[in-house]
Amino acid sequence: MLSTVLQQLVNGLTVGGIYALIALGYTMVYGVLRLINFAHGDLCIFGAYIGLVALGSGASAGQSQLLLLGGAFIAAAVVVGLAGIALEFTAYRPLRRADRLSAVVSALGASLFIENGLMLIWGPQLRVFPNNLLPATQWTLGGARIDLVQVLIIGGSALLMGVLYWFVHHTRFGTAMRATASDQDAAKLMGINVNRVILSVFLIGPAIGAVGGLFIGLYYRQVYFTMGWTYGLSAFIAAIIGGIGNIPGAMLGGVLLGLFNAFAAGFVSSSWQEAITFALLIGILLLRPTGLLGERVAEKV
Repeated sequence: MLSTVLQQLVNGLTVGGIYALIALGYTMVYGVLRLINFAHGDLCIFGAYIGLVALGSGASAGQSQLLLLGGAFIAAAVVVGLAGIALEFTAYRPLRRADRLSAVVSALGASLFIENGLMLIWGPQLRVFPNNLLPATQWTLGGARIDLVQVLIIGGSALLMGVLYWFVHHTRFGTAMRATASDQDAAKLMGINVNRVILSVFLIGPAIGAVGGLFIGLYYRQVYFTMGWTYGLSAFIAAIIGGIGNIPGAMLGGVLLGLFNAFAAGFVSSSWQEAITFALLIGILLLRPTGLLGERVAEKV
């Protein structure tokens, strides 16, 4: 029994780390623009495809496995980060002063555009990741098995979340981001370039999400073009659970959702996993509508 609990704990932390990385993109954009970027999940899976291409190109050039994997993560983060900037320029900036419904429709349209673009470029079939990227090393802890990919995902997710938290709360530009999220007009009066802050959010969020997308490919060893909606929805739920617009809340929500899904699949049934997840979401919204770490903010009229 203890080994089963520990195994589900390891699995939950692995998936929860991925959810948290993707949820950060949702919560950063919402915190600054009060906008749900429904295309974010598709951008993350775009990162998985970019990483797969980089892995294939590096393997044909005979690079070492470590350099190959590192180059794939860098390529995915850079390309998807630039795609996030392009998305802000084309889909969101022209509607910044429009009503929220127009922005939501634009976000959904961008999601469909990216999803179908992935299908046209890489095809509708599954793409399989190489199985020899990392050594097949496993450790046993109290009867639970943890492999090198899980260690990479848990450690890498924790590192990225820690770096982002430090950047937002202990740097000058991070202070500008928090000021813009609090009040854009006041931030402009203080000399903050709000457009630059918004661009940085659309660069950092998708770049971190691309790392999460590549983690998905490495963990499940496959990727397909509709994956973005599935994992994007789960990460969005995680952001709501933690408190949308709150960066520590997105981290906490992602980890909690991963653990909850793992224990639900291990002790109830994997077929009931999504139903139990939405039941958890409804329960949290009923008890605390702003999320676990969210704060009630009076809306200006």
